[in-house]
Amino acid sequence: MIKVNNSNSSKSIVAMSMFAAALALSACSSPLDPDVKARQDIMKSYGDAMGIMGDMVKAPDTFDAAVLQDQTSYLAEASQEPWIHFENQEAIGNSTEAVWTDNPSFVAESEKFQQVTAELNNVAQTATSVDDFAPAFKEVGASCKSCHTDFKVKTD
Repeated sequence: MIKVNNSNSSKSIVAMSMFAAALALSACSSPLDPDVKARQDIMKSYGDAMGIMGDMVKAPDTFDAAVLQDQTSYLAEASQEPWIHFENQEAIGNSTEAVWTDNPSFVAESEKFQQVTAELNNVAQTATSVDDFAPAFKEVGASCKSCHTDFKVKTD
């Protein structure tokens, strides 16, 4: 007669259940659609760059022209990237339906963002202080906010 060690069997069942639950939770918390993930990654990188520049605006004595130029160059280049990831209407993510139902306005917002990031990059190339780039930086922030007002789902 084979005796089953119920203690080990119970532990195995509990462990497998916990693993399955963790796997299910991780699947729910991460976007499955590659377009949604790409957009989120790009927007996070935008936020990181804006944060670095925003820190300079908040503390002007930390101004670093090389860092500024690096961040603005990145933004100007990357400003062209996320829009191809909005072609699939099934890849909604945190976008509102207006991305697709009012696409001309969405396209106009994306073009405005590309324009203001290019202007910020141009200003940054000769900036010697925060005062030189702060107005263009604020325009980029306003462009982000404007697009998110109509085209991003509001979260608490």
